Amino acid sequence: MDISSKSDDFLVSTIIPTHNRLRFLPRALDSVLSQTHQVDEIIVIDDGSTDRTVEILSPQYPSVRFIEQTNLGVSIARNTGITHARCPWVGFLDSDDKWEPTKIEKQVSHLSQNPGLKASHTGEKWIRNGQHVNTPAFLDKSMQGLFERSLERCIICPSSVVLHSSVFEKIGLFDPALTICEDYDYWLRLLLDFDIGYVDEQLVEKHGGHDDQLSTSTWGVDRFRVQSLEKILTKKKLGEIYKVKILEFIAKKTDLLSRGFHKHKKEKEALDYAEKKAEALRQISALTESISS
Repeated sequence: MDISSKSDDFLVSTIIPTHNRLRFLPRALDSVLSQTHQVDEIIVIDDGSTDRTVEILSPQYPSVRFIEQTNLGVSIARNTGITHARCPWVGFLDSDDKWEPTKIEKQVSHLSQNPGLKASHTGEKWIRNGQHVNTPAFLDKSMQGLFERSLERCIICPSSVVLHSSVFEKIGLFDPALTICEDYDYWLRLLLDFDIGYVDEQLVEKHGGHDDQLSTSTWGVDRFRVQSLEKILTKKKLGEIYKVKILEFIAKKTDLLSRGFHKHKKEKEALDYAEKKAEALRQISALTESISS
């Protein structure tokens, strides 16, 4: 793919992080290569795989850039891809997911009709253990109130997202300190600074049910959500209303975590989260008083 000879405003790099997903990666790659709007660059970041991913697949996919690194996690893998991408637009695809053939075409069309947008996502269909399941009703992706709904759970699907390079310049890269919930953290940071366009079609097949999925194999996922929100509170200039919403969520989740640690007889951790809850409630009270005065 000769990027240097093209002048299209919508040159797109695709970044696919992978770790021991040799059995799934060809499906993802084929779905990118089958796009009706050509993707101009495909970058696979092999995050320390031991299943010979690059050795086996690089000869089969000569147009794909394979970059190998030690096993540093999905955040650093995506960041590696971003720093190597040569196109102004970047699309993400998890190595066990796939795109519908018209995904990029429809997102480019929507972005071209809304030139102020620097971010886009789509709907997705869910596949669990090879079977189609209904997309949960709580995954309402409409823009109104999206930030507030995204506090509770990760609504934006990484494999659906296309971002302009100016987004990375404004809000930075994925947080390597978050081994999971890195996407939850990034979309909240994105929504604080950018509107995100939505193509209301299921243009991604989101596959789940694997034994190696971190979000299902890690206990206490809310720990990472709280960590993300505490960081956002300290590093972002937020209005009082946003601060209250974030603190209310922190109070709710730290209460649940404190109870959970107490149940498992981990009293130090239970006390730590109880103190975090108390501090969140104190700040909520002060902010509420300030807002009403």
